[in-house]
Amino acid sequence: MNAEDETKTVCTACPRHCRIPEGGLGFCRARRCVSGTVIDDNYGKITAAALDPIEKKPLARFFPGSRILSVGSWGCNLRCPFCQNYEISMTDGSDIRFDDITPEELCRRAQQLAPQGNIGVAYTYNEPLVGWEFVRDTAKLVHGAGMKNVIVTNGWTETATLDAVLPYTNAFNIDLKSYSEAFYKKVGGTLQVVKDNIRRAAASSHVEVATLVIPGENDSTEEMDELSSFLASVSPDIVLHVTRFFPCYHMTDRGPTPVQKVLDLADTARKHLKYVYEGNI
Repeated sequence: MNAEDETKTVCTACPRHCRIPEGGLGFCRARRCVSGTVIDDNYGKITAAALDPIEKKPLARFFPGSRILSVGSWGCNLRCPFCQNYEISMTDGSDIRFDDITPEELCRRAQQLAPQGNIGVAYTYNEPLVGWEFVRDTAKLVHGAGMKNVIVTNGWTETATLDAVLPYTNAFNIDLKSYSEAFYKKVGGTLQVVKDNIRRAAASSHVEVATLVIPGENDSTEEMDELSSFLASVSPDIVLHVTRFFPCYHMTDRGPTPVQKVLDLADTARKHLKYVYEGNI
């Protein structure tokens, strides 16, 4: 470690372990070093909010037909060239509008929306666990109010971060982007960490998994067979969403996934799993 590194503080929120200088931001653009401590710079800063159908998370077998107050901030610890929410996930918050809200106020809003079918709060849109402190503080209040917490995440986080929110989380949708370490290297993560966190989350919460099928990247029958076999080894009741890709952000060099490819891969997954759903078709 050189002298410059010695003046930086290590962020332990995710496996990247950024060394952040005083006043600087980590790779995710949501965590900042202040007085030698790394904090979530996006705490309580909401860039998107909507009362969504629960199926939009997507969650197919968790209170179907209900709605959930969905909120997001900014930042992400991966760099997927196919990101659908890049306007908020890839910014540091300086170029977008946001509202400040406390955990107490967000919990109250969730309760006020109960007559409209709201069952709780979903932390989604960007990667919520880069701001895990706000998720934890709000989820604890929502849980105490008898409502549900849902986290929609890429699953690439540290065990301690996941453990901080697990006691209050009723359901997860976790992106399993591929069953290839090479693919995860392209987006800046590691497959094994996501697999371990799926196991950990499934031990105490309802878990559904989403895999975006990208032509030429993760669309082989062999990979889907391995992916779904792994999920079945965790629990055959895990729900898998096999989702169709559409060109966006930095990945516009190919067309949408053929519908038949999505249908065929879903059938492959059904050899191992009870609940498989096709998405975006």
